[in-house]
Amino acid sequence: MRYFFIIIMSTLCFQASYSQIYEVGVFVGGSNFIGDVGATNYISPNQAAFGGIIKWNRSPRHSLRLSMIFTDLKANDSKSDDPRRVQRGYSFKSTIFEISGGIEFTFFDFNLHGEGNKSTPYLYTGISIANHDNFYFNNGVLTSENTSSWAYGIPMVLGFKTTLTNHIILAAEIGARYTFTDEIDGSVPDEAWRIPNYSFGNLNNNDWYTFTGVTLTYTFGRKPCYCDF
Repeated sequence: MRYFFIIIMSTLCFQASYSQIYEVGVFVGGSNFIGDVGATNYISPNQAAFGGIIKWNRSPRHSLRLSMIFTDLKANDSKSDDPRRVQRGYSFKSTIFEISGGIEFTFFDFNLHGEGNKSTPYLYTGISIANHDNFYFNNGVLTSENTSSWAYGIPMVLGFKTTLTNHIILAAEIGARYTFTDEIDGSVPDEAWRIPNYSFGNLNNNDWYTFTGVTLTYTFGRKPCYCDF
């Protein structure tokens, strides 16, 4: 009977060690576009971006993460270092709503129930889906298709986070999104089969965009049970 009790307690404590520790907070920063229109800088925020973030910390080394971010992607050929783009003079602004989910890995243990300040670099990846406006350039004039599409992508994020208090975590991160579309900047119309002559640029390269900013999250949940028999 004693051994049966020990087995039951060990099982319960093992399950509790993967406690339900959550984070809820906000993202604030900037965005920039990388494609066939505008500057060719990889990290050059030119529009505000904001959203929300939720995490489930499965262990001190990894978390499941979900975020929603709003921004207006903006690009202007006049900001480019390429004289051909400057001469062309295209520009656009498109409202983006992105939902992203995946796994965040920390370089070091990030035990929220330990004593003292905790800090670590981290990586995040998964899958993203972003809603964007559809348009094309007709003799240099931005022409709306009066529709929108969803662009799937892969987020690649590098960040650094630290605890401010027992429940508040501050993080700074840079995240690029590689998308599986070339439609965001209008270089390939959504209905390219109907208006094929309006495509331009490098059709072998898809669009990218980046988010650079900070997150501030509040943590809550049960403290893990560590048993020693």
